[in-house]
Parts: sequence; structure tokens; C-alpha cells
Amino acid sequence: MAHWLLKSEPTAYSWEQMMKDKKTSWTGIRNYAARLNLRSMKKGDEAFFYHSNKGLEIVGIVKIVKEVYQDPTTTDEAWVAVDIAPVKTLKKPVTMVEIKQNKKLWEMALLRISRLSVQPVTEEEWQTILKMAGE
Repeated sequence: MAHWLLKSEPTAYSWEQMMKDKKTSWTGIRNYAARLNLRSMKKGDEAFFYHSNKGLEIVGIVKIVKEVYQDPTTTDEAWVAVDIAPVKTLKKPVTMVEIKQNKKLWEMALLRISRLSVQPVTEEEWQTILKMAGE
């Protein structure tokens, strides 16, 4: 199973909304590197849900419940989406400040290519974040 990080501005789509919806299509991705990551996702993979711009913290975990398909928000066949469902809210959100302070996370995509909205997360990074969240 691979791990990922999905970024969303809480004013556009928040963790609270994700919990209410119980499932959503992750659409509207228009970055080539992010698209490659979406195409690599497999059903059952898990991803951190990160509030970007406001909040700047990892707040929950989602699971990929439907693999890549044509993004319904565009007619351009180049762009794709996946479906996700919430797994759990983290006991303690993990902030960007905390991530930057942890030497084990200095190579994390979130710090190296911070604008990328769909990112891979290594197993070590995943376990480190879970530990920081009290999981």
C-alpha cells in the first residue's frame, strides 16, 4: 500500500466537509506531477488530508476508494480524478511548523515541492507523522 498527501484549502473543501460527505471525488487537479500521482494511486491506498493556506496542518486520513478515472469537471481527457473516503480524524493535527522542525521529515515532498497538491509520502514519513499526531 502506498501513502499520499492531498492538499485542500479549508475554505474550498475542509476536513469537516469531508467527514459530512463520507466520500468525494478528488477533482480539479491541473498539475502534471499531481496527475501522475493520481494515476499511481490504488484502491486501498491511504492519504493524509492537509489544510493548505489557512491552517497549514495535516488533520485526517482518507482512503482511495476508486482508482483513477476521467475528471468529470472537464472534457479534456488528460485530466483525471480519484474517489476518497475519510478513515479518521487525527488525534492531534500536525502543523507545518512541527513538520519543518522534525529532521526525519526534511526531505518530505511537502517541504521540497510545497505547491504540489497531490504528493507521495514515504513509509517512514507516514509513521513519523502518525507518531506526531498521537496515533
